[in-house]
Amino acid sequence: MAAAPVWSVDPRTGKQREQVAVEATAQEVDAAVRAAHAARDALADRAVRAAFLRSAADELKAAEGTLVEAADAETALGPVRLTGELARTCYQLRAFADIVDEGEFLGVVVNHPDDTATPPIPDLRRYKVPLGVVAVYSASNFPFAFSVPGGDTASALAAGCPVVVKAHPDHPALSELVAKVLRRAAARHDIPDGVLGLVHGFEAGVELIKHPLVAAAGFTGSVRGGRALFDAAAARPVPIPFHGELGSLNPVVVTEAAVTERAEAIGAGLAGSMTLGVGQFCVKPGLVLVPAGDVGDGLVKSLTDAVSATGAGVLLDHRMRDNFVAGVAERAALPDVDSPVTPGAGGEHTVSAGFLTVPAGRLAEEGEHDLLLEECFGPVTVVARYQDEGEVRGVLSRLPGNLTATVQLSAEEAAGQGRGASILAELVPLAGRVLVNGWPTGVAVAAAQQHGGPYPATTSTSTSVGGTAVERWLRPVAYQGTPEALLPAELRDDNPLGLPRRFNGVLER
Repeated sequence: MAAAPVWSVDPRTGKQREQVAVEATAQEVDAAVRAAHAARDALADRAVRAAFLRSAADELKAAEGTLVEAADAETALGPVRLTGELARTCYQLRAFADIVDEGEFLGVVVNHPDDTATPPIPDLRRYKVPLGVVAVYSASNFPFAFSVPGGDTASALAAGCPVVVKAHPDHPALSELVAKVLRRAAARHDIPDGVLGLVHGFEAGVELIKHPLVAAAGFTGSVRGGRALFDAAAARPVPIPFHGELGSLNPVVVTEAAVTERAEAIGAGLAGSMTLGVGQFCVKPGLVLVPAGDVGDGLVKSLTDAVSATGAGVLLDHRMRDNFVAGVAERAALPDVDSPVTPGAGGEHTVSAGFLTVPAGRLAEEGEHDLLLEECFGPVTVVARYQDEGEVRGVLSRLPGNLTATVQLSAEEAAGQGRGASILAELVPLAGRVLVNGWPTGVAVAAAQQHGGPYPATTSTSTSVGGTAVERWLRPVAYQGTPEALLPAELRDDNPLGLPRRFNGVLER
């Protein structure tokens, strides 16, 4: 049987652009993984891999025009958005290079023997080593930042782990172009092409997670697809870590005092956040708790005006468009659900933004309205009108894990008066990032970032954005009673690499 072709498709028309590749066979997946495994030693030197990461950023920047054009043709996200995303991706690669140079991520700890301790402490030296080949499953909505050159790839390479990427079918041509750019950067440092493998096809993704030489996996996508891979990773003869980002509702609580203070601004801000990128951000606010009655009506009017002024947009593919149209129609048909601005089909290839309203009491108890507590990918949000604080707590108690949770407070509440602190305390168990008087869309690449939350937002407690994302691809090893001549350079007393470390209980930098 001939291998299935992989086509690049224009989401603006639904028409095939070009055949990019063919879906990888099990044998081809095996070859890609084995080539990656063979490239491990080329990443052993921290200086080499830091230089590689910087070269990758340089090469991506040099190819910006070609890459942005290809990305726009396959995603319809627009050159302005994509140019910014590519810049973010280059910054992230350079940031990880700095982390590799610094060396703190290795977590070096040295303890000399102490016979006076109870029990006695032997000579112990601990640091972290790379896991091995990492499988990366690309996301559809960020063709640079969460795809072939994205955070999973960058952090894995920073850890010293070669990568095999399962390309996303929504941007296969771009994936091929980017892989070539990254391999060109690798060649500048005598790193073999196998350090970055690329495979296409659903079955290839299944074969990849099962391969015995794959040591860990990173995924960004749907709950259904991510859970299937998560289960497959756990069911292997040797289970492996699976760091998946699956889905998130990203709730927002708006207090009565905040609405009274700035209803129009909150409504306009919510509209901008929920329609950003045609509602295709993983941190789009999908559920907003707003006071019922006259006090909250001003916010709903502001939201109505702003969303009504938003033009129709193109989703990443027609399957997503069809799912969005069907999903919002099913939600809008539920009892007591209104559509101040009706979301749905904007044309043959587009969707129109909108929002739904529902009494919060409908969501506080299990029933048919539970559908409104599930993510709907696209430019729509659900505004739940609450009567009192009890309804707010009731709805929050029923929410699954999220990437973010937000509260809009008045100036007085933000200054520590009123319910600000208690609402924050209720939100912290729900999400990995909690915001006050902001909007969750936009995930800064920073050391303090946490992009991950309780399940189903993610399958682990790690972050996929920021410097600590590198920790996902490492494991600690302790050497006990090992002669100095046999120790890795990172663990020797004289610290020849000048690494930050904790030496006999004292932090050295």
